[in-house]
Amino acid sequence: QVTLIQSEGGLVQIGGSLRLACAASGFNFDLHAMGWFRQAPGKEREFVAAISRSGVNTDYGDSVRNRFFITRDNAVNTVYLQMNGLKPEDTALYYCAASRSFIAAEVLTRQSQYPTWGQGTQVTVPS
Repeated sequence: QVTLIQSEGGLVQIGGSLRLACAASGFNFDLHAMGWFRQAPGKEREFVAAISRSGVNTDYGDSVRNRFFITRDNAVNTVYLQMNGLKPEDTALYYCAASRSFIAAEVLTRQSQYPTWGQGTQVTVPS
């Protein structure tokens, strides 16, 4: 069974920081590209960040670039999202996702490319 379990989110003030974690089990984590997406009420699900199998390559959505950072630790089968300079527009339900990747350096940025998803965790930045 392939499982992704996310850490708790939280309430963060404007300009604050928060790190989310997503722990994987049931598959070869180091053979999978990983990503983060988010969805706010009434809005479409949005790409946030992606990372290649080894962590050497990353990509980010325009709204979070240079504020959010995705990393992974293959020794503990975990991907992280470090969120800095948080804004009210960052308020959303955040999901991690995994996809088997056959190209070591590729990053995947589309929802349809990910068959496995975490349960979601809420991040709220009040205005």
